[in-house]
Formats: sequence, structure tokens, C-alpha cells
Amino acid sequence: MPPALLIYIQNPNAFAAGPRYRAATKTEGMGFMHLIQFEDDKGARAVGATEGGVTSVVSGAGSVYALAAEAAERGLSLRAVVIEKGLGAKLDREALANEGRLLAPVDHPDPSHLYVTGTGLTHLGSASTRDAMHKSNQQQAEAPLTDSMKMFRMGLEGGKPAPGEIGVQPEWFYKGNGYTVTAPGQPIPSPAFAKDAGEEPEIAGIYYIGKDGTPFRLGFALGNEFSDHVTERVNYLFLAHSKLRFCSFGPELRVGELPRNVSGMSRILRAGKVLWEKPFLSGEDNMSHTIANLEYHHFKYDLFRQPGDIHVHMFGTATLSFADGIKTEPGDVFEIEEAQFGLPLRNAVAWNEDRPVTVRQL
Repeated sequence: MPPALLIYIQNPNAFAAGPRYRAATKTEGMGFMHLIQFEDDKGARAVGATEGGVTSVVSGAGSVYALAAEAAERGLSLRAVVIEKGLGAKLDREALANEGRLLAPVDHPDPSHLYVTGTGLTHLGSASTRDAMHKSNQQQAEAPLTDSMKMFRMGLEGGKPAPGEIGVQPEWFYKGNGYTVTAPGQPIPSPAFAKDAGEEPEIAGIYYIGKDGTPFRLGFALGNEFSDHVTERVNYLFLAHSKLRFCSFGPELRVGELPRNVSGMSRILRAGKVLWEKPFLSGEDNMSHTIANLEYHHFKYDLFRQPGDIHVHMFGTATLSFADGIKTEPGDVFEIEEAQFGLPLRNAVAWNEDRPVTVRQL
């Protein structure tokens, strides 16, 4: 871990399972816990916990945020607080998903205090995808390598530092706050001025900031870092604009550390049929940076260690349908799945109507 900053890990005994291509059985996954947030039969917020393939209501829990705050305050793991609360009635996660009752697996009472940020060019293979997008705009003879390829090489050379050392910083971007988070199962809206509505299948790290400014990692979730790749391709300096879009993550929060090898599938459905699909990889075995290095270069800023805040940090991808020439349409459905993370993340594509903005002088 880099010096001067320590990310406390909730549930440090969580094991890192290998890749799976089937649904987990009831005896698999012992040793780690998944959490969901949902609306109960009366419309009230509730939390569910899954262990060993069995999902139950967490007694007296109204939010994962409150559970994380209590765990940080008391110096306990998130799992220990959940077990202490007790598990009640059994839940059918798939039924909750089909009924549209799932919420994002973590949120904040004040959405403006939830940060959504991300990194890019962090995965082996990600540079080739990005390089193809930008090279046509950088044909100067004196610069045969694009900035994307240079950044990627920096990560290969310095993204996995020795213990106690600080590695090279990655590409970083701001995506939005809690107001730009779409719940699993709900449509992701694209602004009318957007040129593209494309998925990015990623893993998101979830963090709570303790009272003394310590970042506590709750765990990880599937993420769709929805972006406008056409705008980004116009000029690399438009990257910041292209990232200011809604996103989604979940439905389940996997408590503990990230498996070293994450091997999932990203697909797009149109009219109920598969339009495009491709495997995606994540986890440190498939990355040019360590998770610790990426965390350090985010939380080294005092701004991102304000007590009580929630951070959802996307760790990048090397798989895009846009790179294969796919243009999404309203009603298309993104589906991102990886068995180690439970239920798949599904969101339809939607487009907002044009909303002219006029600045008024006071």
C-alpha cells in the first residue's frame, strides 16, 4: 500500500474466487457476502444480504450507507454489522429485479455527496481500443504514438509499484454525483445533445469516508460507465464532456476484495434478441495497475476524503461495442454479467428531450 494513505477494507477475509461461467450454487461463495437495496412490499427501503446462495432481509436496516457508517464508527467489518443486525425473511432477488424494485446497492441521503469518478487505460488491451478511436486525429509525423498509447505504456511500466512505493498516476475523470446514478433495471437517459449512447462494462469500487477522513472500502459492483464515444473521438480533449452522463452500477455489492480474475460478458439486446456481445475482463490479473495504486491516486486529494461522503470509482474497461461499429437505439438493453457478482446489471437506453438552458443575470 502506498505510504501516507491506507484504504481500510471491510471484510478482509473475503476470498478471491476464479472466473465462472455459470450461476453460483448454494454452496459456493461461502466466505463473502453480497448486499442489495430494494423497496419492500410497502414501498419502504430495505437491505438484503446473500451468503451461500440464500438472500435474506437485513433486520432493521434501511440503507447500506447506514450500515457502512456504523461499521466505520465501531471499527467492525461491514459483514459483522450485518450479521449482528440479524437476517430475517428470505428474498427472491430475481423477482425483485423483474418487479423493478431494486435500487443502487449504495447511495447517500444527500445525492450531491456521492461522487462518481473513474479511470481509463488501466486494463491490458484497453489502449488498442482507445488508440483506434483517436489515432485519426493525431497523424503528426513527430508524434507517432497517441497520448492514449503513451499513458497506457506508463501504466505498464509503473502501475504496479513495489510495496511501500507510489506508482504512476492513471487517467482520471469526473462523471457526476448521486443525481446521475440510474438504478439497476431502469433506463439510462442520454441527453438530447449527445452524439452516442454507449456502454462501458466495468468494475466499480465503493467507498465510505469515515469521520477522520479515512476511506473505507465496502467492496465492488458491476458498473456501466455509460459514455458518449462519438464526442470523445472528435478530440481527446472532449473526454471530460463525453463522461458527464448517467451511469448504473450493481445490482449487488460484493463485500470484500476484488477477485484477481474477473471474466464476464457484455451484451446489447434489441427487440429481445442479442445484437452484440463480447467477453470483458477485469481484476488485477488483467490490469496494468493495482487496485491499491488506483485508489491511492484518487484518495490522495483531501477533497475526496470528506467525512460521510460516498465514492463510486470505476476502474476502466477494454471492451466497447462502439469499437465494433455498434450504434445503440432507444429501447436497446445493456446487459453486463459476471457470476462472481450475482445478478446481471441491465439497463435500457433512453434519450431525453432537448432542454434549452438560458443563463439569467441577477
